[in-house]
Amino acid sequence: MTATIGLFYGSSTCYTEMAGEKIRDVIDGILGNGSVRLHNIASDPIETMTDFSYLILGIPTWDYGELQEDWESHWESLDDLDLTQTQVAIYGLGDQIGYPEWFQDALGYLWVKVVNQGARSVGAWPNQGYSFEQSRALTEDGRYFVGLPLDDENQLDLSEDYINRWCHQILREFGLLSDG
Repeated sequence: MTATIGLFYGSSTCYTEMAGEKIRDVIDGILGNGSVRLHNIASDPIETMTDFSYLILGIPTWDYGELQEDWESHWESLDDLDLTQTQVAIYGLGDQIGYPEWFQDALGYLWVKVVNQGARSVGAWPNQGYSFEQSRALTEDGRYFVGLPLDDENQLDLSEDYINRWCHQILREFGLLSDG
């Protein structure tokens, strides 16, 4: 099977990469091996995103709501991408206890960036079960995150279940998996 989903991530400490590999494995288990092609944005051209109709983007939030350095180095290049025919799901890693005022901010920044480039967003995730003060990754009504927030620092035991459930959710929202 030819890859139908491009998964692009930036990862300084490999946790976002490992989450991406888990997401790939779950989706490959559902759709078949080779359904997802991983791209580390530190080495793969960001323009490759336009080769896919379905994207999953992974970004960690650093320190006080900052972008991870690989995403930051490509940030302006995202403005040149036409994502109008693209559906995008985003996951992020963050620390809700150590940085409760900036939990998952980079997830929110990336969501705004790709939606402004025409992408249709899928994969909103309920904000229940997290303990934080503020986040730029919440939907307008504040009930959901714009993507999947993972906190491997404080909730590693929940990540596998969250990833599994989210992968099924986004595949249904992409139209690649029926509810049956």
